[in-house]
Amino acid sequence: MIGKILKKFDERFLKSEPRTGELYAVAALFDTPDQIIHAAEKVSGEGYKKFDVLTPYPVHGMDGAMNLKPTGIGWVGLIAGMSGTFLAFLMIWWMVGINYPNIFGGKPYFNLPASIPIMFELTVLLSALTLVGSLIALFMKLPNNANPLMDTDFIKRVTSDKFGIYIEAKDPKFKLEEVRAMFEILGSTTVSNIHEAEYDLGDTKNPLLNGKFIGALLGTSVAVVGITYFVLNVLLFLPPFDWMHRQPKVLPQTESKFFKDGFSMRKPVEGTVARGFMPYEFKGMPDSMVVITPNPLPVTQKVLDLGKKRFDTYCSPCHGYYGKGDSRLRGQFPVPPTLHSQKVTNWKDANIYHVITNGQNTMPSYASSISRDDRWAIIHYLRVLQRSANAPDSDLETK
Repeated sequence: MIGKILKKFDERFLKSEPRTGELYAVAALFDTPDQIIHAAEKVSGEGYKKFDVLTPYPVHGMDGAMNLKPTGIGWVGLIAGMSGTFLAFLMIWWMVGINYPNIFGGKPYFNLPASIPIMFELTVLLSALTLVGSLIALFMKLPNNANPLMDTDFIKRVTSDKFGIYIEAKDPKFKLEEVRAMFEILGSTTVSNIHEAEYDLGDTKNPLLNGKFIGALLGTSVAVVGITYFVLNVLLFLPPFDWMHRQPKVLPQTESKFFKDGFSMRKPVEGTVARGFMPYEFKGMPDSMVVITPNPLPVTQKVLDLGKKRFDTYCSPCHGYYGKGDSRLRGQFPVPPTLHSQKVTNWKDANIYHVITNGQNTMPSYASSISRDDRWAIIHYLRVLQRSANAPDSDLETK
């Protein structure tokens, strides 16, 4: 049964194309890579231009044997890739710098380092699509990509276990008897004449403007768009495919039918404490109520490096990198006082910790953003900044 189906398939789709009496090329088969290399050197050395070599796998040194010139497809890829880089740069610059600017930690609106991954991706995408499209549409002359070599014993052998070379009859130096004799002298196992196939070119000289071809493209596009729309907007919302969409949970800012007040977002039960967590006992209290406790972290290089990292991330946008109150927010937020004032310098570490945890004036609480140990590390680093701005003579190294 299967054999009959395969036979009918072969008769329907793999039948040989009818051939004309016009000669297309003379082809020769060889058994080893060394033979095909020698044959390519001989053919190119004799001055033939319209020839090609087909092998079942890449053969090292074939480019030199065929005396091939560098292809221009690399320039196509370069131009397309540079265009992708420029378009990505222009897109990101317009979106984040002109059309919808946002402030992130006092950084510039257009941040080049953060844009490089997107620029790289668009460079690769545009160059790859352009290269593939150029190879198919221009070099292969889509959709008229048929070749007289197709459906011949020659092409069947060079795609499996033989190495082949052919010279087109259009070559200025081509002479049938001389070409056949040369291949036989080179040790070819099979020399054959390949004739032109009969093609139905239709009514259009340019295949890209063929009505059937354009209709097939449009039909395929409509079918792909329709199927994609159905799958993403209909099918995925039908059982059993909607299990990811309909989950037994509530989303932020959504209505809840379970609670009487209709709110899905709930506050923690008053008075409860998470297991293993000790809440800050002076939360919401004035600074005068704070019990002075020493900084629990030792002053080490590791702690100071951590404090600097957290200070630069969370504190420097408003206070500046050195705590001088020189905000990096370009007037978009009230400028805080300097951290080198006598008041802050005389504060105990616990007082500064209290302000970071509770907030003060326009400064919000950072308890949810900075962990407890990181807050103490920031204070150690702040003391380093204060000492560096008011260093006594005893801190200077003597030689």
